[in-house]
Amino acid sequence: MPVQWRSYVAVGDSFTEGMDDHQPDGSYRGWADLVASRLAAEYRTAVAGRPAAEEQHDFRYANLAVRGRLFDSVVDDQVPAALRMRPDLVSFAAGGNDMLRRRFDPDALVKRFDEVVRVLRASGADVLVFRFADVTVRLPGRRIILPRVEILNREVEVVADRHGARLVDLWHDEEFHNPQLWSIDRLHMNAIGHRRAAAHVLKALGLEPSPGWWEVPAKLTHSWAAARAADARWVGNHLAPWVKRRLTGRSSGDHVSAKRPTLSSVQD
Repeated sequence: MPVQWRSYVAVGDSFTEGMDDHQPDGSYRGWADLVASRLAAEYRTAVAGRPAAEEQHDFRYANLAVRGRLFDSVVDDQVPAALRMRPDLVSFAAGGNDMLRRRFDPDALVKRFDEVVRVLRASGADVLVFRFADVTVRLPGRRIILPRVEILNREVEVVADRHGARLVDLWHDEEFHNPQLWSIDRLHMNAIGHRRAAAHVLKALGLEPSPGWWEVPAKLTHSWAAARAADARWVGNHLAPWVKRRLTGRSSGDHVSAKRPTLSSVQD
C-alpha cells in the first residue's frame, strides 16, 4: 500500500487533548492518540521490507492541544507551530470554548476559521475539521448555546468543501446523545466517546476502525430523585468551579502545556 501520511499534528482544546479519557498514570489519551497509533501501524506496514534509505524516519505525531484554549489562542499559538513542523496531516478543532462565552462572535470566528483551513491546506497538508457533537442536551443555557453550535457546524462543512478538507461529522451521530459516552462533567467525552470519535476520524481518512470502537452501552435510566441528586452534585463539582473561573479570568488550561509538543515516534 502507498504511504499517505508520515506525520500528524493535532491542534485544539480539551477535545483534542483527550479529556476525559483517563490513563492509569492520570494522563489523558483521547481520540487523537488513538488515531495516531493506527496511522503509525499503517505506516509501518506500508514500509515494511523497504530499504532503510527509502524512508528517513518512523511515523511521527505531535499533539499541541491544551484544555480551555479559545479559538484565537489555538490559531495564534498552535497553528504556526504546526506549520513549522510541515506535517502530512493536521486536525483542527477549536471554538467549543468560545461558544460558551457571553461575547461569542460567530461571524469573526467563521471568517478566521476559513482562513486557517486555507493556510493549512496551502501548506500541502491534509486537514481534518469537525462538526461537534451536541453537548447542549446536558447543559444549562441550551437556548443560547445550541444556535451557536448549529452555526459553526454548518459553516464547517462549507469551509471543508471550499478548501478540500476532510469533514468528521459527530453532529449527526445520535449515539453521542447517550450520557454513557460522556464524563461526569457532562462536557468532555469519556473513553467510550473518544473511541467512537476516533472511529469517525478513521472513516474520514478512508480507514476501517476497530469494530469495538463503535460499541456503545445502553442508556441508563434513573429515578427522578436520583437524577436531581446527580444534577446537584454536578452543579457543585463542575458548574460552580467553571463559573468561578470565568469570573476570575482563569482557565482550566492555566499552567498546562501541550502533552506532545514536538513530532516524535508513536510507541505501540
